[in-house]
Amino acid sequence: MKPSKLAAQKPKKKCCRSKPRCKRCPVVINKVHKAELSGLRGKELEKVFKRARKS
Repeated sequence: MKPSKLAAQKPKKKCCRSKPRCKRCPVVINKVHKAELSGLRGKELEKVFKRARKS
């Protein structure tokens, strides 16, 4: 799924804090959404998504 669509998804209720974080984790979705609002698109947004899952 594209990171731009992930930002619009509904997050899970609670973060499970597993490594790597799941795609629907509230932390991941929040970071991707913030990056999208700041103007990142395409590959830059994908990099933010991968970095957010690693953290």
